[in-house]
Amino acid sequence: MEQAEAFDAIGDRYDEAFPHKEGQVAAAEWLAGAVPPGSRVLDLGCGTGLPTARQLVDAGLQVVGVDLSGGMLARAAAHVPEAQFLQADIADLPAGEPLLPGSFSGVAAFFSLLMLRRSEIPDTLRAVHGLLEPGGLLALSMVEADVDDVPIPFLGNTIRVSGYLRDELRQVVTDAGFEVIEEDAYAYAPATSDVPPELQVFLRCRRG
Repeated sequence: MEQAEAFDAIGDRYDEAFPHKEGQVAAAEWLAGAVPPGSRVLDLGCGTGLPTARQLVDAGLQVVGVDLSGGMLARAAAHVPEAQFLQADIADLPAGEPLLPGSFSGVAAFFSLLMLRRSEIPDTLRAVHGLLEPGGLLALSMVEADVDDVPIPFLGNTIRVSGYLRDELRQVVTDAGFEVIEEDAYAYAPATSDVPPELQVFLRCRRG
């Protein structure tokens, strides 16, 4: 629960530190436009609900958000009351409602997998694969870095992060049963000196 406690403490400062999420907004826009109107979409690691859950609800989609941090989920419920939120570890998603196999047309996983150990990421991607209907879509982002469960200072707290170099990330996603349709990368400088600049990789994927 170390990660959840850190994000409970970080709260609204997360959105303040990352105010310009052009890559994330563009990826969610693609997802919202590519899934059937009114379909169910999962926001995996939804944080405060901004901007993604809000954006997907505004596009007319049924949104389920999952996050480990109760503090983040309370903010998400306030920001996006139309969505359904569930407190759970994305590395160990609970079976049953609302996470039924094949019940989602799309999944957004923006910077959530980097909070897991590398050993957990393939299983989580396979779980996401199982939640998607055939041909369902995944919008995924990670920070490009060759690290595994490394502690870093983050907005006055310590979090542990993992990452891959781009070719390896693509391979991990493909091995989990996804076809990578498109790839983008953005150099990103957060609006705080507490967090270093980073290279963000966005993959648009389809369930194979």
